[in-house]
Amino acid sequence: MAHTDAKAGKRQPVPRGIARTGPVLFSYGFRPFFLAAGIWAVAAMALWIGALSAGWEIGGSYGGPHWHAHEMLFGYSTAAAAGFLLTAVPNWTGRLPVSGIPLAVLFGVWCAGRFVMLMPDALGLWISLAIESAFLPLLLATCAREIIAGRKWKDLKILAAIAALALANVGFHTLVATGGDIGLANRLAVSAYVMLVSIMGGRVVPSFTRNWLSKRHIDRLPAPYDWFDTLALQVGLAALMLWILIPETVWTGVVCGAAALLHLARVWRWRGWQCWAEKLVLILHLGYGFVPVGFALIAVAQLGWFEPVAALHVFTVGVIGVMTLAIMTRATRGHTGLPMEASWATIVSYVALLCAALLRPMTSLWPQASLTLLSAAGACWMIAFGLYVFEYGPVLWQQRRERG
Repeated sequence: MAHTDAKAGKRQPVPRGIARTGPVLFSYGFRPFFLAAGIWAVAAMALWIGALSAGWEIGGSYGGPHWHAHEMLFGYSTAAAAGFLLTAVPNWTGRLPVSGIPLAVLFGVWCAGRFVMLMPDALGLWISLAIESAFLPLLLATCAREIIAGRKWKDLKILAAIAALALANVGFHTLVATGGDIGLANRLAVSAYVMLVSIMGGRVVPSFTRNWLSKRHIDRLPAPYDWFDTLALQVGLAALMLWILIPETVWTGVVCGAAALLHLARVWRWRGWQCWAEKLVLILHLGYGFVPVGFALIAVAQLGWFEPVAALHVFTVGVIGVMTLAIMTRATRGHTGLPMEASWATIVSYVALLCAALLRPMTSLWPQASLTLLSAAGACWMIAFGLYVFEYGPVLWQQRRERG
């Protein structure tokens, strides 16, 4: 975007709207939300492991298992998604990013949700759930304003995913409060994240891969977006809709199997094995690789070879967890002037989270060792995000070196 200088008669670039005064934390959307995502990923998992192993009471009348599921899907994950969207949308639209007081208010609403969910009975369950439910509609309204004002109509599908998350959150709360089965809301939320990763992964993974390979004069580049990517997205959406509505049917298994093959071919077309030397790029391919694995496990679950909950956790820990950490580390480096190469701490965090993604579904194969496997997966998760906070926390909190 550009504006006309009345005196000079020349078109000048519109400066980025990063807040240059006030707390550094609220100068750009990725800062508070990525930092909070890392801290809450560790804290919420520690509370859940304590509840399992030591009988800690968490979540009050909401219930410990429901609290854990909710805080992973609508606590940690929404913070990571918000940090990404509030940073990416200005780049898509050319408009000024949300910063300063508006960003602090939005972040405050997210924090309020975490506090009331810790003790939802203190204010009354329904009041607490209403407070917690406010964040996603606000995020949706913020992103919708920017995308519509910027006339980026192709990005409206991002708004659909956020709206699905907001609906799933309200549904999740309502089902818990009324004693219903949260399965439908759970699958809707996970599916929204999987579609977000599928859509945005189709942008960032081949793009970053192409840039890295081109700088090294490697000719065999990722395939550009074409009809095949559209087909993979459409079949993936159909598979997720079937999984949401009729999860235990042959048709769901068949379509999920087709989606697994298409998404496997899609990630193969991006030629990630050529980026072995650059872990910031490689981890994006590995994270996206859990998408076809999750679809495949849903398919084989219909044959009784795997428990459906295993596929759910491939999506949550593998797709959501690994891809969000990959984006958080890369975006933090890219927007704060840090070298665009993975440090030892970043690499260890990737390895730890990949271990968590592999260990968590194994509880379906070895139920007799479920507590041990859950604890090990939880420990790996906390190591991964603890390292993120340790390495990037000081940069997010106080280093004002944004690019662009």
